[in-house]
Amino acid sequence: MGTTQDGRTALVTGSTSGIGQAIAMSLAAEGAHVVVTGRVRERGDATVAAIEDAGGRATYVHADLGRSGDAVRALAEEATEALGGRVDVLVNNAGIYPAAPTAEIDDATLDAVWATNVRAPHVLTAAVAPAMAARGSGVVLSLGSWISTVGMPSGAIYAASKAAVEQLTRGWSAEFAGTGVRFNAIAPGITRTAGTAGAAAFLDDAARAFPAGRVGEPHEIAAAAVWLASDAATYVHGTTVVVDGGALGTRTL
Repeated sequence: MGTTQDGRTALVTGSTSGIGQAIAMSLAAEGAHVVVTGRVRERGDATVAAIEDAGGRATYVHADLGRSGDAVRALAEEATEALGGRVDVLVNNAGIYPAAPTAEIDDATLDAVWATNVRAPHVLTAAVAPAMAARGSGVVLSLGSWISTVGMPSGAIYAASKAAVEQLTRGWSAEFAGTGVRFNAIAPGITRTAGTAGAAAFLDDAARAFPAGRVGEPHEIAAAAVWLASDAATYVHGTTVVVDGGALGTRTL
């Protein structure tokens, strides 16, 4: 167990699997009391159990961030109560990725991407950041993506939503300047999760061209989140930390 988050609380959205789960488990391993959220209670309970088995503290709060703004605000309220009245670290991780050409994205899918990937982080941040500012401390981390700055042959709306999140991060950092609240984003590269399992062979082949020579693992993205949430990163504001195995720097894909 580490100590960088001792006495702190964290809300991590979309944390019942993949990168979000790794971030929740890593923050808990550093001493934070973590609220785990997601749409499937069984996965949430399993994540909480894994955290507790490792000696950490976690609470599951059911949430579907694509439903409505009010549902997101309800999550903020319930999580704050579960964490004893304060959220020290907010991680806006939940997101959906419809890998389809633009002409195949229907209105319902378009609305769902925007609701989950952009509206939910905006509403959650609006709900918890003012209290952070009033206390003079807090961290808001949001998950962008390495493809937010490049053109890809599919997934344009996903890339656009992640670019929006990264721009929100810069805007929030300017808006809350001087309050003691830090806003940063993390842009993961290709990462091995349940969501990418169907394309594992293709992604493994593509990633061989990266300097790292492989796809990333969730714990490697979580390591960046733990650092950004810690006092070791107190002078890091309004930036996007790219954790992609060198893909963007070399433009190999």
